[in-house]
Amino acid sequence: MAREESVISFEEVSFEYGHNKPILDEVSFTLRRGMKMAVMGQNGAGKSTLFSLMTAERKPENGEIHMSHGMKVAIAAQVIPREKMELTIRDFFASYFDKKVYDIDPKIDAVLEVVNLKHHEKLHDRLVKSFSGGQQARLLLASALIQDPDLLLLDEPTNNLDTAGIEHLTKFLVDYDKTCVVISHDSEFLNAFTTGVLYLDVFTRKIEQYSGNYHDVQRDILIRIEKENRKNAQLEKKIQENKDKANFFAQKGGKMRLVAKKMRTEVEEMEEEKVDVRKEDKTIRPFIIPAQEELSGVVFVLTSYSVLSSKGKPIAKKANVSLRKNNHLLLRGPNGIGKSTLLEAIARGVAEGATITEGVKVGYYRQDFSTLDFDQTVFDALMTVMGQPDEKRMRTVAAGFLITGDTIYTKIGSLSEGQKGLVAFASLVLERPGLLILDEPTNHINFRHLPLIAKALDQYAGAMILVSHVPEFVEQIRVDDILDLEK
Repeated sequence: MAREESVISFEEVSFEYGHNKPILDEVSFTLRRGMKMAVMGQNGAGKSTLFSLMTAERKPENGEIHMSHGMKVAIAAQVIPREKMELTIRDFFASYFDKKVYDIDPKIDAVLEVVNLKHHEKLHDRLVKSFSGGQQARLLLASALIQDPDLLLLDEPTNNLDTAGIEHLTKFLVDYDKTCVVISHDSEFLNAFTTGVLYLDVFTRKIEQYSGNYHDVQRDILIRIEKENRKNAQLEKKIQENKDKANFFAQKGGKMRLVAKKMRTEVEEMEEEKVDVRKEDKTIRPFIIPAQEELSGVVFVLTSYSVLSSKGKPIAKKANVSLRKNNHLLLRGPNGIGKSTLLEAIARGVAEGATITEGVKVGYYRQDFSTLDFDQTVFDALMTVMGQPDEKRMRTVAAGFLITGDTIYTKIGSLSEGQKGLVAFASLVLERPGLLILDEPTNHINFRHLPLIAKALDQYAGAMILVSHVPEFVEQIRVDDILDLEK
């Protein structure tokens, strides 16, 4: 393999956080120009860490990362850093360059065009924080593109994007002629443009490289796991039979003791043969979100709301929404129309035209997890949301969301985005809300968990307001009413 044609190659790279959190163990793979790879692996397996090694933000403990000479890497992260929220658009883009870029405005216009964020008015002096979640997702992508990289890294780029935004991004990536690596849980999106997969196994800490489209690779991996699990089940059965026989012969004494010893050796050999069941194939346990008891009559009413025009001007609209228990409302509308703003105002009880019946508890899942206190440990956060703290129940619920061991004593701010999402769901289960408000509940969540989350929302017996841009997720949930903010 000539190194010239490779864009980046990892040679026996190992990385760990401190002594007790190994992430990668002697990983080797090579990416060539024009490859478009998806990164697969469980929440917390180290997908974002892999990106920080590619951008040289982190250094490997062992092994080497080779980059072709003069190569530029740019990353579109999952969220805009808080300190960049106060910047103007012009300063935001300038912050991605080491040196001052003269005449940056036309460059900004060009990348905003690519990510479909052209407006009638000039955006250069607007503050980043004045844009919606979906528009900020587009700004993140544009911030990577303006650097004209040889290797483009995208971390969950479809989070918060509406259907039009995802279509636009997909077309851009299909036509993209440089190398691109994407972390995403949106299988339809990945299948449209990827040519291979880097599979990060959280158990062996290795990265396996597969070629083929996303669906094929996903199927190959699942088939392999099933085969390994079947083999283990057969071995388990034989091991048990041999153990029983060995015990029987050992009790007979005399020459039979030697037979028993031989059988015990065979048991040890079979134990060795068992394939370590991939820990990351543990999915969250099926769960329900219990609704607040004694809910009756109308829980929530919406008579009017306001949305933003494409020029960012508020427009007042009338509505006729009344939710009782067991009513599920889907809120629809393109990026930037004000869905998250409306949900937040409802949750905080400050939305004009919206009334939550007195005494109704609100459970609110925010797409940026800012309802969670990042300085709290998971343990404290989950104990706090329960009306009457009950450590045993809290630990049982947390374990169902794969929050066990040291994770429960970790500060929420240090968790991966996917783990924060699972903590948010565990909170809702412990909270027992009467009105459940969900803003993009699939963001950052591993694809294996989504059917179980959809089922829990489908069965939720309180009143629910849902925003989601993922059609195959919404299809699995009972929706009684739709409010389209654009109509």
